[in-house]
Amino acid sequence: MGLFEKAYVVKKIFFVLTGLIVSASVAAGGLERTDSPPDAAVYFISPADGDEVAGTFTVRFGLKGMGVAPAGVEKANTGHHHLIVDGELPALDKPMGGDVMHFGGGQTEVSLTLPAGEHTLQLILGDRFHIPHSPPVVSEKITVTVR
Repeated sequence: MGLFEKAYVVKKIFFVLTGLIVSASVAAGGLERTDSPPDAAVYFISPADGDEVAGTFTVRFGLKGMGVAPAGVEKANTGHHHLIVDGELPALDKPMGGDVMHFGGGQTEVSLTLPAGEHTLQLILGDRFHIPHSPPVVSEKITVTVR
């Protein structure tokens, strides 16, 4: 196993363990939602609603009124992105799970590959524990068509 593969495995183990700890804390009533500023907004830089895109395309995330920080980092008025593809908003009172794409490293873009057809995309910001803020910082849902 090469260095890249080892780093990936360690990262996955870290996120699984963090998820288990957070889930146990939530179940015990130990975590509260993190406040977000009233002017906070998350949005798509690209693509735009209604765009036609190739099968593999870059999605760029925008954020205003807050900063980006990796999962696990406690810093006021920050969070990290989560992308919902062809789905609905997750529960707003617990950590987001496998129904969203997590960008806990603080990433602000992703190369996405989708099959041909119409798809919806939506962003939601999560706090250090992947829990949506209060009030939630959610983008408009956009539709793209993959050629």
